[in-house]
Amino acid sequence: MSFFLDSFVMFSTQILFFLGGWVFFMKQLFKNYEVHHVVVLLAFSITFALSCTMFELIIFEILGILSHRYFHWRLDLYAILFTLIVILPFYIAYFTVSNLRFVEKKRVALVLTIAAWSIFIYFFWKLGDPFPILSPKHGILSIEQVISRVGVIGVTIIALLSGFGAVSCPYTYMSYFMRLVTDNDIQTHERKLMQVMDMILTKKKRIALAQRDQLQRGTTTRSNGGFWGMIKGVASSGSNASILTRKKKEF
Repeated sequence: MSFFLDSFVMFSTQILFFLGGWVFFMKQLFKNYEVHHVVVLLAFSITFALSCTMFELIIFEILGILSHRYFHWRLDLYAILFTLIVILPFYIAYFTVSNLRFVEKKRVALVLTIAAWSIFIYFFWKLGDPFPILSPKHGILSIEQVISRVGVIGVTIIALLSGFGAVSCPYTYMSYFMRLVTDNDIQTHERKLMQVMDMILTKKKRIALAQRDQLQRGTTTRSNGGFWGMIKGVASSGSNASILTRKKKEF
């Protein structure tokens, strides 16, 4: 009796998730767009319901609810893998082939779709050869064989998308965090630059005048001569050097 109760709980929640995905698709994703392909709506709703069911099973596993969780785990995994590997690639291939100009008949489109899907399955299966996925414990069509390949592809795609997003997102949204530079800001900084240049020129003139006074006093002391003239020249040169040093420090 508990098996039927558990199945009733799981299937009823799946129906609710399916209806929620249907409403979300119609009201939010394509609010102002008329969807002509019902298969797109069904595929999205089924994928949404199965994904929510997986999350629900994880919560039930943590809480210890439902005694037949293993059966529903396997059933949900088979359903989502069948949707991911068979239904979605087949419909994408059929939709792509049907839009080709030289394909006019449905039979030709169906044959080309089966061929494209077969090529996809071949490369999907061959992708697991370089990795230690094959095991004698599991069969060829077991869940472990398929999930391992889906995991390899999923991790690779997520790594590529995350790397692209890490580079593209700052470059795209950097303008929102940058300060807007106006003409008034440029004129204000130009005035500040001119003031600094004037200050530098004024201090250079003071240093040049101090050096000229030092040279003039040095020549006068040499012309006076004598012992007392040498002492006065040394004292005056020392005072002039200290003044020149002080002016350079101010500069």
